[in-house]
Order: sequence, then structure tokens, then C-alpha cells
Amino acid sequence: MTASKSSRARNARATAQAGARGGAARNGASGGTAVRDGDRARNGAAARGPQTIEVRDEPAERGPAPWLQIATFVLALAGLGVSIYLTIAHFTESALAGCSESGLVNCTKVTTSPQSYVFGIPVAVLGLAFFVFCVAIMSPWAWRASRREIHLVRIASLVVGIGFVLYLVYAELFTIGSICLYCTSVHVITFLLFVLTAFAAAAWGLKPGAPWKLVPDRQPE
Repeated sequence: MTASKSSRARNARATAQAGARGGAARNGASGGTAVRDGDRARNGAAARGPQTIEVRDEPAERGPAPWLQIATFVLALAGLGVSIYLTIAHFTESALAGCSESGLVNCTKVTTSPQSYVFGIPVAVLGLAFFVFCVAIMSPWAWRASRREIHLVRIASLVVGIGFVLYLVYAELFTIGSICLYCTSVHVITFLLFVLTAFAAAAWGLKPGAPWKLVPDRQPE
């Protein structure tokens, strides 16, 4: 009876030891699998390298440069000044300062000729209205406008303006036979505005102009 109990006790201890070894083996196997999975994940991440998000800090494409905006605005102001003077001289019938009254250069002959009226309106008044519009449409605020129609109107107005200038030059040279220095200065200003506007449309398209400042921002050192 005692021997039988000892046998059963030894069998129980053997069974317990076998179960413990099996559990340890299973735990070791699962632990090894987890370690291997972790190693593979780390190796894969190292192979791929650090994940970075590229952020480009590029300025949006802009239209005409600030120098062109300023140049056209200054020209429009100059044309407005000459047109105001011509309009005042027309209605006061006063002689234009510094302008010859004989020969090829004869301002009075030009400003009092029948060609100085178009559809009953003095050419000086038409020029004044044109340059008032030019000052507005050539201002830096208009150049930076986002509406495409504003840039189209600018081009169309200069096309009409240069066509009218060609008519006046023809009238002075072939009909009147004299030229006016003040009128010629207006013609030159209109021609320059036309060239700069056409250049802006060809080089930058109908995009809003780049902003300009009197004092540029200081570049970081």
C-alpha cells in the first residue's frame, strides 16, 4: 500500500514537471516569435528610413514686376499733367509756353485747327479723359487686381489710344503741316504705355502684378 502511494506521488510529480516544461517551452516560443516580429518591424522601418513630409515654400506665380507698374503709373501721371495744361490752354485760348508759332513746330496752328475737334469734342478734352482713366488703370492697385477683365480693359484702352495717336500724327504731318510739342509729348507717352502694357501681357500674361514697396524688406542674414 505504501509503495503504491509512493508510485502515485512520483507519477504526479513527473506529470507536473512535464507540464511546467511544456508551458515554459510554449512561453519561450511565443516570446521568441514576438521578439522576431519586433526585430523585423524595426529592420523594415530602418530600411525605409525616416518618413518626412516635404513642404515647398514657393511664392505664387505673379504678374508684371513692380518696376513696370511704377513706370506705367508715372507715365500716366505725366500724360495727365500735359493733358490738363492743354485743356486749360484750349478753353482760355492762351499760347502754349515755350512752343514756336511758326515753321514746322507751330502749337497754335495745331490746337486751333479743325482737326483739334473730333465729333465736336476738343481733342484736349478727349486726351484729359483718356489719361484720367490711364492713371486709374495703371495704378499699382489695378495692376494687382485679380479680375481678368481689368487687365483686358487696360490692353483694349491702349489699343484704342495708340490708334487715335496715329490719326493725330497723320493729321499734323499731312493735313495741318505743323506739329505741337505738347501734343507730341502726349503721343510719346501713349506709345510708351502701349509698349509696356503689351510687353507685360506677353511676358506675364493677365495675372495680378507683384506687390511693390517703397522700402524693400531686409533679407535675413
